[in-house]
Amino acid sequence: MSTLSSPSPEFPSHTDTDPRSLGWMQGFPPPAERTLRFADGSHYEFPQRRWSFSHMRELLPTARVSRGDGPVCALPRADRDDLDTVPFTTLDSRASTWGEAFAANYTDGLVVLHRGNIVYEKYFGALQADLVHSAFSVTKSFVGTHAAMQVYDGSLDANAPVTHYVPELSDTAYGNATVRQVMDMTIGVRYSEAYADPSADIHAYARAGGMRARPSVYLGPQTFYDYLVTLKKEGEHGTGFTYKTVNSEVLAWIVKRVAGVRLADLTSSEIWSKLGCEYDALYQVDSVGTEAGGGGLNTTLRDLARFGEAMRCDGSFNGQQIVPAAVVADIRNGANRDHFATAGYATLPGWSYRNMWWVSHDAHPCFTARGIHGQAIWVDPVAEMVIARYASHPLAANAFMDPTSLPAYRALGEHLMRGG
Repeated sequence: MSTLSSPSPEFPSHTDTDPRSLGWMQGFPPPAERTLRFADGSHYEFPQRRWSFSHMRELLPTARVSRGDGPVCALPRADRDDLDTVPFTTLDSRASTWGEAFAANYTDGLVVLHRGNIVYEKYFGALQADLVHSAFSVTKSFVGTHAAMQVYDGSLDANAPVTHYVPELSDTAYGNATVRQVMDMTIGVRYSEAYADPSADIHAYARAGGMRARPSVYLGPQTFYDYLVTLKKEGEHGTGFTYKTVNSEVLAWIVKRVAGVRLADLTSSEIWSKLGCEYDALYQVDSVGTEAGGGGLNTTLRDLARFGEAMRCDGSFNGQQIVPAAVVADIRNGANRDHFATAGYATLPGWSYRNMWWVSHDAHPCFTARGIHGQAIWVDPVAEMVIARYASHPLAANAFMDPTSLPAYRALGEHLMRGG
């Protein structure tokens, strides 16, 4: 749950936390006080994460998402110099501009496409055009898209019980849940996603999957699968939206079981190799090579924008239909808004959640993939605009970024529509 009135702690500025200026991981070897490690958790502290999020493949085991051997699909450039001054008013009634919004949200990089052309591209901190950055929960939208594509081609029945595909979950919270309830996160499962609470279940999940450092004496689950089979039911399925990463991990298990291939290979064959990407992507993996379907994807920024552009164009990109148009339409149409309202997201009134995409139901109608610390794909079909953003905000929850980000996105879309 989020509120507009939640006070945000004070942190050093975007400029003062630039990892290049601070010297993180610079030198041969870097000084001890500027060396970041996964094992002690220092890589995830702030401001150290402003380096780490662009270097996750150096800190954690990963699986490659091949771009294939096809040619790169070029993104034409039509750079504009009038965007930084686009004004908007934040949700908490402050005057701001598009250019000022970067520093406010600790942006690492941002690409804006308008009608398929790059009109704006900037990088900050450690991120470069050829470096992959952690997408965190933007990953969920890739997994949800895979599932929706399987439903479309008939290989997955959204109304079937989860246990039809993954009987290993029969004694868990998912024992009497349907695939559709998992896809739209209307699952009653005992699990907390409060990132600021060190005892929250999200951290136990991350430790099981090797995405967070484990204490010296660790006796918990060793893999994602080991963790998922411990989850117990709490509440009823299908009655309200509750955002819980374990649902995405369960869906990834279903998707892989149906496809018969690992998630990295499925993403490569069905999406990444068809987009004409410039670079391979990667998934962070656990100790047995299982990809983190809830938040493990890492990509370059322009390649992330290519996927967003395909979704804007009804799944068509690079001369082919990559995602069925009916799947994109299903996402855009959204899900039950009353169910979504039960989660109490004050910055997202009237929204819904469909196939692991966030759907605004606004006049344009925009839909988005979102990840903690400021990762996003924003698709505005009416403005013919796609925004791909990577960031390293000191706080995880998007509630701290939404008051600036959401009106900034909408203001830019209106400006591009007026400017042609």
